Amino acid sequence: MRGLDDFLAECDRGPRINELSGFFGSTAAGRSGKPVRKPMADTRLLPHEDLLRTLVALHATRQGHFDQHYHSSIPYRLEEECRMAHAVLKYALQRSVPLTLYSLGTAEGTMARTLSELAGGHIETLSCSPNPENHECFLAYGEPPHAEFFVGPFHRLTKDVLQGAPRLTKFANGFDLILEDTTFQMYSPNRAKQIEYVGQHLKEDGIFVFVEKFRTQDVDEYVRRENQKDHGFKARYFPPDEIERKKSLVLDSMFNNEVSLAQMSHAIRSQFRYCAMTWNSGNFYSLAASNAKDNLDRYLRQMEEPAIPHEYVYDTTLPRDPADDVATEQVR
Repeated sequence: MRGLDDFLAECDRGPRINELSGFFGSTAAGRSGKPVRKPMADTRLLPHEDLLRTLVALHATRQGHFDQHYHSSIPYRLEEECRMAHAVLKYALQRSVPLTLYSLGTAEGTMARTLSELAGGHIETLSCSPNPENHECFLAYGEPPHAEFFVGPFHRLTKDVLQGAPRLTKFANGFDLILEDTTFQMYSPNRAKQIEYVGQHLKEDGIFVFVEKFRTQDVDEYVRRENQKDHGFKARYFPPDEIERKKSLVLDSMFNNEVSLAQMSHAIRSQFRYCAMTWNSGNFYSLAASNAKDNLDRYLRQMEEPAIPHEYVYDTTLPRDPADDVATEQVR
């Protein structure tokens, strides 16, 4: 237990719920960090498919304060979230029993709520956030069917909580899919323990999806991609002083807790036999891992092509195993 206690104490010291708590609370409440315009998915980049278009439209109406900030900050992350949600929805509809999804640290849980509303009982979701302001946004359009919310940091959602809270007992046997969306990097660089801890909630044949920002071997390349993000994308939504404020307030702390793709691949391999990289935008990547190759392959087959302009993409051969030449970086 000593190791677990040390890990929980490490999480309790994380910037996300300490020095950055004010930023996240204020942004989640809409008091700061508001983009000058609401981000909208560029449907020209997405296939014209009825289910996908329905998902994109509902997702747009369910975004709260923080998600609007978030999707205005990472190039084409909104399109990727819709692409990912579309794949999860199709994956779930092929199953004979409802899919359970845990979306940890994802603000007001827009994607999870949207999926639960559209799936008509085929997807049961749980979202979590330390900020009660995010929970308020989650409930802004009424209590969603088949979607729950835990107010607290990810490391405080224990098996005892899932078994003891009446609304959460349906998740006590584990989740079929877990999404970690830029959460771990807000606490520490200890990916091995973070993945192990959250992985206890994953079913044996489940899928763990990670969306994170990674360090590069070449620091100058990392900075170049950041400049591309800030000046080529974020400038559409935020004035220069707001971009600089967030860089000094949040991104410097986050950088200290980022890891490289190689380190992440090693941490994932300590828990999972199979892993695929599915998306890249500058320094951001998405990875999907599982011990059930058939399930992972079935999920990957549901994914449309990435919806992002090529100039933001530095890994163009997707999906691929991040362990295959993982340290290679295409520097332009």
